[in-house]
Amino acid sequence: MPLVREIVVFSGSAHPALADSICTHLGVPRSYVDMTRFSNDCLQAQLLANCRQRDVYLVQPLVPPTQDHLMELLLMIDAARGASAERITAVIPYFAYARSDKKDASRISLGGRLVADLLAAAGVHRVITMALHAPQVHGFFSTPVDHLTAIGELAEYFRSRDDLSDSVIVSPDFGNAKTAQQFARLLGLPVAAGSKKRISDDKVVIDTIVGDVDGKRAIVLDDEIATGGSVVELLDRLAERGCTSADIACTHGLFVGPAVERLSGHPLIGEVVTTDTVPTPANWPQLHVRSVAALFAEAIARIHAGESVSSLFDGVDPSHAPPAAKLPFG
Repeated sequence: MPLVREIVVFSGSAHPALADSICTHLGVPRSYVDMTRFSNDCLQAQLLANCRQRDVYLVQPLVPPTQDHLMELLLMIDAARGASAERITAVIPYFAYARSDKKDASRISLGGRLVADLLAAAGVHRVITMALHAPQVHGFFSTPVDHLTAIGELAEYFRSRDDLSDSVIVSPDFGNAKTAQQFARLLGLPVAAGSKKRISDDKVVIDTIVGDVDGKRAIVLDDEIATGGSVVELLDRLAERGCTSADIACTHGLFVGPAVERLSGHPLIGEVVTTDTVPTPANWPQLHVRSVAALFAEAIARIHAGESVSSLFDGVDPSHAPPAAKLPFG
């Protein structure tokens, strides 16, 4: 990819390694940010490169400590606006507040919409993100959003593996079923899903599995894994239904709290496959990380050139994939 001098890329403290990899694919250096924390715990961001009339990209997934990283991003946007940037794009590989997407209790906040409003108020012109938890979150933004997907990258990993003829794609819930169906089509596999009810942040109940998993190896696909509680609950139900083994695939592998202990020690799990949208744990032999830096770099290059971003994913569109697996539900 040729050098584009008008592009300037900055990174907050959330995931500079991903920003560096994106810059490598773009052929531009990462510009630096002086992020200062004062004695009263307030933050200040200073962008250490010229932004005037430039196309500025700020790379910052909203990973823990989420509030600090969100504030860093808002301050970087404000600094770029004050520095007369021509266009400011927030590159948010993981948008944490996407889970706060509906009013399912009295007097409850909608964090997803609020954060989208904060980004717009700070001065962002565009957002690039990946695998939002729910499609409706896209509509919270008043600015253009390019919503990328990693299922092609995850499918490529399993496609390069041994025989998948005894495998089935399993979605932990019906809400993720459409993505699981597309993933299954890419691999030419059947699909099943769990019926999930969330009790609390770290407690879910899966009361049944819809689809045939008896005697098969499951490939569990989810958008995000935090503590691993949902995955373990799903694996218990799969084992009861005769599933012989399982691999886990997700876009956002947060793996916080007891997640690594839960998943690395589970007898049913063979491999865990994720992407580098967020920093991942080291020293976990079962974990395989696929990079999405090239996807983000290509999206940035196309946006800068005024080209289509959606055409990046022609290969994962169902109409371009192998024959559809038959859904056992809905």
